[in-house]
Amino acid sequence: MTIGVDIEDIKRFEDKSQEFLDRIYTQNEQVYCLSKPNPASHFAVRFCAKEAVIKALNSMGISHPRLNQIEIYHGENNCPKVRLLNKIDNNLTIQISLSHDKTKAIAFVVIGR
Repeated sequence: MTIGVDIEDIKRFEDKSQEFLDRIYTQNEQVYCLSKPNPASHFAVRFCAKEAVIKALNSMGISHPRLNQIEIYHGENNCPKVRLLNKIDNNLTIQISLSHDKTKAIAFVVIGR
């Protein structure tokens, strides 16, 4: 089992270009974030989640996917979930927790086999 964590300033995710959004986020993530009153906080927390996943995968010796191949979505009970779009290892279980306030976003990930 490994862990990953990342924290970011939400301000960094304001007014980003479409090129940036496409490089980092899936289409589903973009639609979700842009539907919110403050999209930057939702983009920021998803970026944190992707970075946390990459850190945990790296500590397992697994080559990480591109950022837009890691999708953060809401599962049952509106809980955040992770979907790896490049199928790196079907035996991984990924647990994630997301949080953001006015200025910061953070994500914590635990990955096991």
